[in-house]
Amino acid sequence: MMATNLGVVENGCCKKGPGYASPLQAMSGPNETLIYVTCIYTVIHRLPMPYLGDELHHSGWNACSSCHGDPSAARRFLVLPSLLSGRIYAVDTQKDPRAPSLHKVVDPKDISEKTGLAYPHTPHCLASGEIMVSCLGDEDGNAQGNGFLLLDSDFNVKGRWEKPGHNPLYGYDFWYQPRHKTMISTSCGAPATFTKGFNFEHVSDGLYGRQLHVYSWPGGQLKQILDLGNSGLLPLEVRFLHDPAKDTGFAACAFASNMVRFFKKPDETWGHKVAISVKPLKVQNWIKPEMPGLITYFLISLDDRFLYLSNWFHGDIRQYNVEDPANPRLVGQVWVGGIIKKGSHVVAEAEDGTTYQTQLPQVQGNQLRGGPQMIQLSLDGKRLYVTNSMFSTWDRQFYPEMVEKGSHMLQIDVDTERGGLEINPRFFVDFGAEPDGPSLAHEMRYPGGDCTSDIWM
Repeated sequence: MMATNLGVVENGCCKKGPGYASPLQAMSGPNETLIYVTCIYTVIHRLPMPYLGDELHHSGWNACSSCHGDPSAARRFLVLPSLLSGRIYAVDTQKDPRAPSLHKVVDPKDISEKTGLAYPHTPHCLASGEIMVSCLGDEDGNAQGNGFLLLDSDFNVKGRWEKPGHNPLYGYDFWYQPRHKTMISTSCGAPATFTKGFNFEHVSDGLYGRQLHVYSWPGGQLKQILDLGNSGLLPLEVRFLHDPAKDTGFAACAFASNMVRFFKKPDETWGHKVAISVKPLKVQNWIKPEMPGLITYFLISLDDRFLYLSNWFHGDIRQYNVEDPANPRLVGQVWVGGIIKKGSHVVAEAEDGTTYQTQLPQVQGNQLRGGPQMIQLSLDGKRLYVTNSMFSTWDRQFYPEMVEKGSHMLQIDVDTERGGLEINPRFFVDFGAEPDGPSLAHEMRYPGGDCTSDIWM
């Protein structure tokens, strides 16, 4: 894990509990000055993990705005689940924010023995002070072993969150909306499948998910399964709108390259509709004759005005106005990588039969590598940060040059008035220049909280 100096005003939190009283209050908070980036292997500081083979992936905080009413709570520990080893690290960012230190390691054997869970993925803090982590399978990588791990505030294993027998076949990400007493999770695939690389045939073979799971909150009963069909293949990230009174949100369906909107119906059940579709590209010299965008990540601005998504294959980041969530409007787009960039052996085919590739700019003299994957938005919504590592096995399969040379982080300037995205030519963090060799950068977190980890009550 690395801490990167963003060179702006010092960040901070409110004086009550951690985070902010509302999403709109958070937007007026101090600008970000630090960002914590998880990097695979194993800039102002580097904190190597003590074990090899972890695959640090997603991250979260021990406390967020859900604990704002508790003055004894503090956003101090960055929670780092290791997708492959099953370890969960707690990193202390309070002693020295510019030099985080390792606080505790949760042993995967302890997790497995007490819960049967393994392959931890998404952590979220709860208003109770507990930490909840989605787990994608059991020790052997079987999808049937998925569920939700509960840690107490000292990172001790408490047990499972969901009621016995209330875990569907696949798991991945989750988001809860307390005022609607609902938590919704997504479905990826069995760890034994996706850790070996991405086989397109596995999607049609039913080895990847296409469902959203609706749970009671905080009860943990599986109330409803939303089958998204072929329009919702491989739903990964899920977000409710930030306004805790809103009863709608989105899920990014990677392989289908659709954003699905989910919403509460008059009868108190939940429905879904495709809200955004990214059209596949006709291509030559690739695995398939058509290339999906592969929406691997998205987020929503704190004022619920804009949705941003990354197309890891196509190479573009998109900005949609979602003030009317049922009718998103594309208002910004920028290319920062992709498989069809100029110089690649893969070319896209236009409707008239001609071929083309995307022209990418150099940033501070550096060629852009890989495709846009993780994104993080500043609290005021004006700066979008992007890294490009998805998962090491998939990186090696689709972007071997990035694995060889390392990934990078970019900053995208955002027009929050009319819409629009533009690469900041003065910002480039090169993770290929690490002293111990190239590394792969993934998720980013601000010390003061952000729009992908904070949930309001």
